[in-house]
Amino acid sequence: MNENSCSFHSEKELRDGQVESVCAAYPSPYDKDTGVLRALRGIPISELKNHGILRALTAEANGWQPGVVNAEVLRAQEEWEAVDNIQTESGNQASVDQPGQLISFSEALQHFQTVDLSSFKKRIQPTIRRTGLAAIRHCLFGPPKLHQGLREERDLVLTIAQCGLDSQDPMHGRVLQTIYKKLTGSKFDCALHGDHWEDLGFQGANPATDLRGAGFLALLHLLYLVMDSKTLLMAQEIFRLSRHHIQFPFCLMSVNITRITIQALREDSLSRECNRQQKVVPVVNSFYAATFLRLAHVWRTQQKTIADSGLVLKDLEVLAKKSPRRLLKTLEIYLAGVSKGQASLLGAPKCYGPQAPHSKDLTFTGVCDLPPHSSEGRAYLGLPREM
Repeated sequence: MNENSCSFHSEKELRDGQVESVCAAYPSPYDKDTGVLRALRGIPISELKNHGILRALTAEANGWQPGVVNAEVLRAQEEWEAVDNIQTESGNQASVDQPGQLISFSEALQHFQTVDLSSFKKRIQPTIRRTGLAAIRHCLFGPPKLHQGLREERDLVLTIAQCGLDSQDPMHGRVLQTIYKKLTGSKFDCALHGDHWEDLGFQGANPATDLRGAGFLALLHLLYLVMDSKTLLMAQEIFRLSRHHIQFPFCLMSVNITRITIQALREDSLSRECNRQQKVVPVVNSFYAATFLRLAHVWRTQQKTIADSGLVLKDLEVLAKKSPRRLLKTLEIYLAGVSKGQASLLGAPKCYGPQAPHSKDLTFTGVCDLPPHSSEGRAYLGLPREM
């Protein structure tokens, strides 16, 4: 009997795993193995995967076990194992040590809690040093100091902000991949360097170059935003807004929000709320998210452009430090509305619509790029004073 006499009669036979019915005229085990492989050779690997044929060829099924370890069987098994690990070809490939599964915020934070960060911890300045009248005024009228039992947690947050992005660290790679997948909806891993990061709002092909002043904490904040079920919708809305006709660089803006959060933590602006909740990390995360939400609202309602970015962020920093509780309450109201399925509180378009073309010539001014006493273009952001 020749190869053409072997054929598949129906898709049902494949689903039922009836490999032996593919070709019934092979008396010896070796002939049977070879004949089945000839019949399967013209079928796409995806179909073999879907119908479980490869597993039937490499493991005992319905009492049949291959009599000979054939090279084609081994090659087919390798192709089967590679189906779920397809990666894009553009740019530098992600390391094979970086699994494609998503990583949660708590898992990434636990990583930093268990590794030795002593060299980074030496660099931090937990609080702002004040002298003279400024110290007296802060002591009399400023926010309370952070409770002693919470200072270690605060120092961990500030230490993470001193750590850079290491593309050779599998955990770092997983954080990047998770951010990319959750924002874009992609099912596949992407290269750790490449132009696709500019589409997310980084200034270049390497995200590490945009983390100045915020370190890996900036990526942890993005991870929190996209992996928390309560804030994911907000992240996607702000991302859509950033790609609309009033375009701004999403990830770069997020890094600047993290910088503001770090300064608010060091200046004790968050101490009252941290003391009330007896936690630091959740308060820092919520403050970051609330500040980002406020930025998106201002950007949309006041029709800001990329040229306004520096002054908008400077005004936002002043407001956030002065009224953190008010921002947190706004976030709470927004998330409550989302949980009830209400319309977008941002008012951002539900579809992408016309987008401004991405331009590498756009100049973004961050918080750290402004003169310390710049007041040009200041605008009232519309939140009442905190009582």
